[in-house]
Amino acid sequence: MVGPLPVCQRRGRLLKNDFIQEPRTVCIVMLSALGDTVHVLPVLNALKAHWPDTHITWVTQPPSHQLAQGHQSVDRFLLFRRRRGLQAWESYHQLTRALPERPFDLVIALQVYLKAGLITGLVRGRMKLGFDRRRARDLNWLFTNEKIEFRGEQHVQDQYFEFLEHLGIDPHPAVWNIPIHSDEREAQQAFFGALELPTCAVVIGTSKREKNWHAEGYACVLETLEREHGLQPLLLGGPSRMDREMADRIIHLTSARPLDLVGNDLRRLVWLLDGSALVVSPDTGPLHIARALDVPVVGLYGYTNPKRSGPYKRYQDLVVDGYAEFPGEAYPVMPAYREGMKRVTVEAVLEKISLARTQYPR
Repeated sequence: MVGPLPVCQRRGRLLKNDFIQEPRTVCIVMLSALGDTVHVLPVLNALKAHWPDTHITWVTQPPSHQLAQGHQSVDRFLLFRRRRGLQAWESYHQLTRALPERPFDLVIALQVYLKAGLITGLVRGRMKLGFDRRRARDLNWLFTNEKIEFRGEQHVQDQYFEFLEHLGIDPHPAVWNIPIHSDEREAQQAFFGALELPTCAVVIGTSKREKNWHAEGYACVLETLEREHGLQPLLLGGPSRMDREMADRIIHLTSARPLDLVGNDLRRLVWLLDGSALVVSPDTGPLHIARALDVPVVGLYGYTNPKRSGPYKRYQDLVVDGYAEFPGEAYPVMPAYREGMKRVTVEAVLEKISLARTQYPR
């Protein structure tokens, strides 16, 4: 028999001394950002390992669903298809119609913004577990009736693990299990089988301009990957105009011959990362996907704090730390931004690539 879970309610509040056994149903609320989606996966796996008969539902948005579809620890996905303007409330109405009538035994609210808070409020649940009031933004704390305790600033993955620890579940070791389906494996084998050299996936864009590196730096990196490391560069990015313009400028500046794969869909991106010998990326979803797939990744950090959002527990020695304002700065782990991408130098990136090829051959 598994350990008890406090979920009994009286007048809307949880009683610490009242317990039931393994919950029949759990709902996860986490909507967006691919990096955060990756961080949810070890939570799901730990829940399913601890409570194998529990039915787990995940409320999320289409991009996150695309990454996690078919995941072994999710029994059902409920998609929130966000609309804007006057139709915004229709998105919530459609989700409400899809929710089960019977309350979930446990709702885990992993996101701290109003949009997710509203959904947490709509989901019927006996226990709604969320962040403490200090971290819950946009009045998000109003939508939960049980809070995890603040333990100081930590890596985002460890903050998600606080939910498991609150429930008496050991989160370690972290296991992601990003699904790659049989047809994707076939496409992967055909693609990489046709290449003469191992590949380095170079991610050139993020959703925030402040996180992006410069085209001149990437152009030099591509040339070194070919000339000194014998790697075939793959240019990866999203479908945005900003990524397309960045890719065109890099190709114009470099004498290397990268394969231009910018704009590929997310599922193809996953198996391209999985099949590569190395990944170079700023702080964006593909970096965390690569880490979850255990592919060596050189992370370019300047805008976000690598102690908080760097690759989790591995490849931290491959981080190029432009976030530090001077070498060896002992800055704290906190959700603060800096204008540090200009401190990411070509020399530092090439040094980390050489380290990766020596320490993590693949």
